[in-house]
Amino acid sequence: MKLKINGRLCESVEDVRQCASEKLAAFVEEFTGAEDSVSAHTSGSTGTPKEIRLLKSDMRASARLTNEFFGIGEDSVLYLCLSPDYIAGKMMIVRAMEAEAELVEQRPSNEPMAGYDSNRRVTLLAVVPSQIGYLLNHPEYLDMVDNLIIGGGALSERMEHWLADKGVKAYKTYGMTETCSHIALSAVSRESLPYTAIGDVTFSVDSRGCLMVDAPQFTTRNIVTNDIVELVDSRNFHWRGRIDNVINTGGLKVFPEEVEQAIARILPRVKFYVTSRPSEKWGEELVMVLEYAGIGENVRKEGEVHGSLVEKLRRVLPPHAIPRHYIAVSHIPSTSSGKIIRKRL
Repeated sequence: MKLKINGRLCESVEDVRQCASEKLAAFVEEFTGAEDSVSAHTSGSTGTPKEIRLLKSDMRASARLTNEFFGIGEDSVLYLCLSPDYIAGKMMIVRAMEAEAELVEQRPSNEPMAGYDSNRRVTLLAVVPSQIGYLLNHPEYLDMVDNLIIGGGALSERMEHWLADKGVKAYKTYGMTETCSHIALSAVSRESLPYTAIGDVTFSVDSRGCLMVDAPQFTTRNIVTNDIVELVDSRNFHWRGRIDNVINTGGLKVFPEEVEQAIARILPRVKFYVTSRPSEKWGEELVMVLEYAGIGENVRKEGEVHGSLVEKLRRVLPPHAIPRHYIAVSHIPSTSSGKIIRKRL
């Protein structure tokens, strides 16, 4: 084993324990141990998080794909500000090990790179959307980053535009725990660019319109997802939403994720999601759930959302996609990466 952490060369787990967190050292010990797989957990955004086993050979294959795409080698610096408890953090460590690159570790927080004072540029920084705001308010750190990858949840259009306008080389990621992190990337831009496969990965769709992945680098080569996509070709697709979340109202299919993206343009500081409830007339009807914080008294009245919000929504949504019921709550739960846990009513 050879791993550079915070400027120190580590050649054993004991070395790692001397210069890294307990969680990082525990993962390195597990990954370099005799077992051919490691433990990981799904995000829990579409159900209860579950433990799965990931083959180390697949994790190494995934790391090589990313390293090749970004030109990561032994002179590179990878910045870890995500917990090694989750696949995104684990894979930053594996990438560093595969490339024999330097890994800089920071305690996970919503202030990524805070206090970074090295003159060495960061080749790759991985973050979740909740960490982007701090970086945008501290451009001195963004200026030190060659490549930024963002996963774990949807990136708002407003943040995309900010990153694009600042000229940051940033990418949204598509992947899942089962694929050992991302298998496709979409460059952040003011335009709606598709996700593009990395390596030899190719795509197709099944009869439901859901993405199917052919990944020759992995042990489980063929993966069927529950993500509805618009396929551009065998290497590119636009993501529309989860088939689990699709709402059929009055015979029309509505993708909550697309509705939420439109609403976020007019409510950038409000935490909310769109779901549904049974309706005798429509089959299902759209419901918007919002947190009290950020709504303001002008759109909230006695726990229900005031009609002035509906007028705003009519400016950005077609009639069939406008929620018919609104609920204001004290708290909307999220996963550790900031992804909202949505519920049908």
